[in-house]
Amino acid sequence: MRVTLLQRDIVWADPQKNVELIEKELEQLKGSDLYVLPEMFSTGFITGSVENAEKEPCATLEYMKKWAKEYDCAIAGSVALNSEGQNRNRFYFVKPDGEVTYYDKRHLFTYGGEHHRFSGGKERVIVEWRGFRFLLLVCYDLRFPVWIRNRRDYDAIICVANWPAVRSYAWDTLVRARTIENQCFMLAVNRAGTDSVGPYKGGSVILEPHGEVVAACEDFKESNVTAEIKMEDLEAFRKAFPVLDDADEFSL
Repeated sequence: MRVTLLQRDIVWADPQKNVELIEKELEQLKGSDLYVLPEMFSTGFITGSVENAEKEPCATLEYMKKWAKEYDCAIAGSVALNSEGQNRNRFYFVKPDGEVTYYDKRHLFTYGGEHHRFSGGKERVIVEWRGFRFLLLVCYDLRFPVWIRNRRDYDAIICVANWPAVRSYAWDTLVRARTIENQCFMLAVNRAGTDSVGPYKGGSVILEPHGEVVAACEDFKESNVTAEIKMEDLEAFRKAFPVLDDADEFSL
């Protein structure tokens, strides 16, 4: 599978401007099976200004459907959404036939007050696409390994984030740890640029199941990267080194 990560700066609270910029970028990046955008890619991390959350029907979701159909691909990324009177950090995974799967961020970032204005999800979500099973995560979820534990039910993790540069060491460490312990590919996409929290390093990366880098975006700038991930490589590694056979069982 050919995957592209888009490490973007985000125009604050301006969904129309952000989708216009993404649309121009996608025109130059044709040919991938999957494109991944950061957390709250249409607004920035607006948990302190929830009046800027998008309303249903979500205009950004309609753009995602349009892009998926036009480029015969899947589009993934999260938006700040007001749904049925509750604010959600909602991760959409959109296929070219118009099928939409979504995951509502489970672990709200209490340190930043997200839990005061947003409602967390309860369901762990895995989506299948062109031979791969993807576990969907949003930012802070990355710190909770029991939630992420591979139950032999996924092949890759997609984690989208607004993870500030001040904690970039934790980001780099956790994306690699979650990859290694779960014997999976990792598609981790963080934003670039600056907002009221401070600068964002990015650190967007594609990791193979050993935890080694397949491809990475440039730090502290808008960047994109494309690479192939191969199911046969994952299957061969798991067969040769069957770590998951020895994993502890957890129930949530």
